[in-house]
Amino acid sequence: MMRRRIQGLMCLGLFGAIVSPAIAADSSQFGLKTGTPEIKSAGALAFGPEGILFVADPQSAAVFAIDTEDVKTPGSDSAAVNVENIDQKLAAALGTKADNVMINDMAANPATGNVFLSVSRGRGPQAMPALFRVGPDGEISDVAMKDVSFSQVKIPNAPADKVVGQGRRRKNPRQESITDIAFLDGRVIIAGLSNEEFASNLRAVYFPFAEADSGTSVEIFHGAHGKFETRSPVRTFVPFSIDGKPHLLAAYTCTPLVKFPISDLKPGKKVRGETVAELGNRNRPLDMFVYEQSGQNYVLMANSARGVMKIKTAGVDDIDAIEERINGTAGLSYETIEDWKGIVQLDRLNDTHAVVIQETEDGKKHLKSMELP
Repeated sequence: MMRRRIQGLMCLGLFGAIVSPAIAADSSQFGLKTGTPEIKSAGALAFGPEGILFVADPQSAAVFAIDTEDVKTPGSDSAAVNVENIDQKLAAALGTKADNVMINDMAANPATGNVFLSVSRGRGPQAMPALFRVGPDGEISDVAMKDVSFSQVKIPNAPADKVVGQGRRRKNPRQESITDIAFLDGRVIIAGLSNEEFASNLRAVYFPFAEADSGTSVEIFHGAHGKFETRSPVRTFVPFSIDGKPHLLAAYTCTPLVKFPISDLKPGKKVRGETVAELGNRNRPLDMFVYEQSGQNYVLMANSARGVMKIKTAGVDDIDAIEERINGTAGLSYETIEDWKGIVQLDRLNDTHAVVIQETEDGKKHLKSMELP
């Protein structure tokens, strides 16, 4: 069995190298075709209907929709999942060492409880992308990527694939062409950078895919910096209903939390979000989701420097937007979940549990389910 999995991974490693996208025929109601998706980098993940997994590929500036065939069957209700040393097990499957493996994102399929991971073998543009599925029994298997049903949509105005800037600001903005994705009401919401001066961008692309538009340029007030910003991308976001209307709650580096009405996301427009919280300087949001507990909604956010934050959303509908310099924190309040140490990825597993990747002090990573705080 393992040999078959390794062969599958080797096929995956050849994406974009010698395998052409041999699209064969229609295969589903979502306009998917059978073939081999040319994924160059596996980034943010999100689940759509009927086991469709959306995979962000920042290197290609594209989002792929892949039919995982991971659909609800009798007995497939969500359950606990625990895999110690997940980084070492992924490395073994990829034929390398754990320090040569990066787990880029994680998404739990709400229909089955299976957990999907996007992974890189190696670093930089030459890193090999891979996708894995982890079952409630802890079994790890690669996601089939050859002769699968898929479609893709390209971002038309992504940043050029080249390094720009000097010193600490030297970077390749193409790597931030897609920073996070989500599926909501028949659309894939895409956050990232465009090649425009007003670079921070949000897009709502209908699925089944046609062509993506230029997206909406977004501006925010960053309280910790005391100024408006247009070039910093959304790092992570979650759809959230506010006053009965669909919104995004979007988190930026150090760490404004901003709300955007999805109805405002129109091609070519410039939109200013409302900053509803400043969560403190010198940190970066890593992942977030919304859950309900005792009739109240909370955002659970993993953070690079402040642990896991449980943010109250009560009052988010009419809170005064932050529009002046803030020292410390302001807006929506939060508590730090002291028991949740070293969380680098998280997702909602079911009504009572999250699934997380926890990095321990010795540098090892473990995938585990945890009761919602």
